[in-house]
Amino acid sequence: MAIAIWWGAKPLQQLALFIAVGLVFVLLGSNLVQNMHRLGLTPGFQFLGHAANFEIGEGLIAYSAGDSYLRAVAVGFLNTLKVSFAGCILATVLGVALGIARLSSNPMLARLVQAYVEIVRNTPLLLQIFFWNTLFHALPGPRQALSPLPGVLLTNRGAFFPFIADDQATVAIVSASFLLALIVGGFLKWRAGRRARTSLVGAAIWTLAAFLLPPAIAVIAGAPPTFDLPVLSGFNIRGGTSLSPEFVALLVALVINASASIAETVRGGILSVATGQWEAARSLGLSRAKIMRLVILPQALRVIVPVMTSSYLSLTKNSSLAVAIGYPDLVNILNTTANTTGQALEAILIMMLVYLAVSLIVSAAMNAYNRRWALRELH
Repeated sequence: MAIAIWWGAKPLQQLALFIAVGLVFVLLGSNLVQNMHRLGLTPGFQFLGHAANFEIGEGLIAYSAGDSYLRAVAVGFLNTLKVSFAGCILATVLGVALGIARLSSNPMLARLVQAYVEIVRNTPLLLQIFFWNTLFHALPGPRQALSPLPGVLLTNRGAFFPFIADDQATVAIVSASFLLALIVGGFLKWRAGRRARTSLVGAAIWTLAAFLLPPAIAVIAGAPPTFDLPVLSGFNIRGGTSLSPEFVALLVALVINASASIAETVRGGILSVATGQWEAARSLGLSRAKIMRLVILPQALRVIVPVMTSSYLSLTKNSSLAVAIGYPDLVNILNTTANTTGQALEAILIMMLVYLAVSLIVSAAMNAYNRRWALRELH
């Protein structure tokens, strides 16, 4: 009986179909291998160990032209993760704020957000990337750099920000801050697992306080942490840390594009909560902000989180459009690899497997988070 359920009503026909499809793939694979041998190419991934012989403009790990193709692919993969991770966080913050503002009682604010969402969602993402890339490359040079905030410089060579100084005292203070915040956050999570009453905002405040405690002690002791500020030096800017114009343009385009979809998701999730919840909360004398934070959003998350998974996956996969503006992401590096080695099939296969793995990991993480908010039936 179990075999019949597994195979269905016509097992022989299904088996024949699977065999036929397998033979087709074997035939196509054999033909592909013969064509590659005729062109002097050896199928396989041995080329990943060869020297790449091309430079990469930016990366999270050290790389030079003499390094292997495998390391070049790793640089592109980390660049993709960097822009995707930052984009998901910023798009979530902006999208949630816009979704709540979309329901504001202020008609001007609500209409402005509506116009923002409609314009962004009905404009091709590639066009938006080109727009922001052109805009950031049109900024003035280092000598006329814009400074919207103290220590922040915007030029056509990138965005420059202050960064912690590379001295032992400052590194020790920052390390202690992260360690203490990690301990406090882990303790609060453990308490939450034991059904102790600790709100999300309260946990965030305690974690932030733990992070700021070591710098505060250092300031009181007369040894405050120091920061390396970007300053004009000759024809360029030295010090601090910088982001390339291509990275900033891609990040801004991805964040703005994804935030429009997230805003509509948040708006739909809030509207899915029964109006009786608002009325009950108002009867308790809660302000609108507290009603939204304590009553509405926790219930709306059950609707919002599953849909947000699609937004995160779309943002991650849309980062592949970076190849259009020259940002060295995974697709850009693998395209260069395919052009220099001729191993186009292997490069495409690596690309597919990496994006599949990242998508599955993101889906698994979001599904695990969603299970915390999902309604459970009582039997």
